[in-house]
Amino acid sequence: MKSSRLVSLLLLLQTRGPLTAARLAGELEVSVRTVYRDVEALQAAGVPLYGDAGHRGGYRLLAGYRHRLAELYAREAEALVLAGLPVAADELGLGPHFADAQLKLRAALPAPLREHVDRLRARFHIDAPGWYAESTEAPFLHEVADAVRTGRVLEVRYRRWKEPTDVDRRLEPYGLVLKAGRWYLVAGPGPRTYRVDQILAVTVTDEEAEIPDDFDLVAHWRASQEDFHARLYRGEALVRISPRGATRLTGATARALAATGTPEPDGWTRATLPVESPQHAHDTFLGLGAEVEVLAPEGLRESIAATVRTLAERYA
Repeated sequence: MKSSRLVSLLLLLQTRGPLTAARLAGELEVSVRTVYRDVEALQAAGVPLYGDAGHRGGYRLLAGYRHRLAELYAREAEALVLAGLPVAADELGLGPHFADAQLKLRAALPAPLREHVDRLRARFHIDAPGWYAESTEAPFLHEVADAVRTGRVLEVRYRRWKEPTDVDRRLEPYGLVLKAGRWYLVAGPGPRTYRVDQILAVTVTDEEAEIPDDFDLVAHWRASQEDFHARLYRGEALVRISPRGATRLTGATARALAATGTPEPDGWTRATLPVESPQHAHDTFLGLGAEVEVLAPEGLRESIAATVRTLAERYA
């Protein structure tokens, strides 16, 4: 919508300063000609927007001009409400500030939109952790978050899974990620990922962290997740699975079932599913009971059969 694009153009200039028509076109995903027309429309509406020519030129707003929050659209106000994570703010020590920001946002909205947002807040609740995930204490989260905000180097005592388990590390914090109720620190050198709840001691130094100019936290996290899943599933199993068993598959196995599944006359489905390891596959498929039959590899089939024979003798 043109009206929404005009607001976006204003906010870009307000938050980033002077921008060229080409840069604005790239940010808004429109043509440069469209940017010219939008600028003319804003100027005609009385917005103090002007352009400077030359190498350092670009469009800018008159100093002191601010776009009013009252001009937010309903969908934008909804997005601001639903994007807020009060639990995360509390864990980072920002709970009171988050509440103040919500109050200020609410006060700035026109009455009809304020009532709409209040109804929305009453009907949506975000509970990020999974059902079976135990809550993890991260006693040094505040210190780590402060180092991320101020760009200071951390000296930590960290507990890892392999020997020696407790190690000392000098970390340059690049960013924090909240994943399924657990905080992760992405830090150099590397960068590598560290569980914040596994930090045993921390010192925030006065040394300034050197973060690469081209580092993108979101892009890095997505790439690391893709790499993790690629390394996680190293094998495959050919199975037959019942309709009831199929409903109990999740994640990569459910996606593989949908992609490779072939219906059979008895209502079951034959499919090739990814597996992490022989032991994990054994435990997973055994947990599905009689709702699945492993056809290959033969070693996995034999290990499950051996366990079933042991169980049959035990419960005879």
